[in-house]
Amino acid sequence: MPRLALYTLIVCVLAVAAAVVSFVQGSWLGVVWLLLAGVSSNMTWYYVRQSRSAHQNR
Repeated sequence: MPRLALYTLIVCVLAVAAAVVSFVQGSWLGVVWLLLAGVSSNMTWYYVRQSRSAHQNR
């Protein structure tokens, strides 16, 4: 797994954890954390697919 994919996966997991904490505390700020988790999840899949594609074209 490429390094950028790992970083974005870590950001995704941390954003989900922050969203859960925010919602448990009754804050609507969790919505922002969920959006960040969605974006970082998409970035993770992008970097993984890009890496697989680069390895197949060699």
